[in-house]
Amino acid sequence: MDLTGKAALVTGAAGGIGATLVARLRGAGAQVAVADRELGKLEAEAYLPGDLRNTAYADGLPREAAEKLGGLDIVINNAGVITRGSVTETSDDDWSLSLGVNVEAPFRICRAAIPIMADGGGAIVNTASCWGLRPGPNHAVYCMTKAAIASLTQCMGMDHAHQGIRINAVCPNEVNTPMLRSGFAKRGFDPDTAVAELGQTVPLGRIAEPEDIADVIMFLISDAARYVCGTLVEVNGGKPVS
Repeated sequence: MDLTGKAALVTGAAGGIGATLVARLRGAGAQVAVADRELGKLEAEAYLPGDLRNTAYADGLPREAAEKLGGLDIVINNAGVITRGSVTETSDDDWSLSLGVNVEAPFRICRAAIPIMADGGGAIVNTASCWGLRPGPNHAVYCMTKAAIASLTQCMGMDHAHQGIRINAVCPNEVNTPMLRSGFAKRGFDPDTAVAELGQTVPLGRIAEPEDIADVIMFLISDAARYVCGTLVEVNGGKPVS
């Protein structure tokens, strides 16, 4: 894949999937602007740290990325949070965090990016989840937010295809990321053991690695996916939500 001359914005860039994506994009020749609360030693052409719950920050990310990179061809809304529990166990803080990061931020970024991309076209990929396509236990608000971004993706895919902008979503199941592992640790489980046991529930024999999801996103932004628009691509190893 040759992305020479393309400019990309990636949110959640310092996470497991995000960092893998940034390396993939840069390896293919793209210029990359990275956004996250803390970016550490991530290598990129432009660094845009901040909190996606800050509406002014989210609104301004596409324009700032375009100014620093000389344009904007690819947007990957990869940032996300997972809150556990039923509705009755969900705090106001959990609600605000989940809606702010998983729904409002990608909405604002897409709203600002589409006019910038309208002249030359491009590709947007949002990270939804298998858990947003079907109900899952004890993750009510998380499932709701991922359902919202999945539906928004389909609507935007239809509304902006005529502008040459392909908007799709990737829908993973469990992925072996620091966020997943830290969640196990917070609940008192050994992350290595928990990940191995979780892998036994997957028909392919393991949960996804970040590379498995990043490769699908790379396909969706590539010319190989030139006729894929408004689509939700499940990447689940054959495992249903349960």
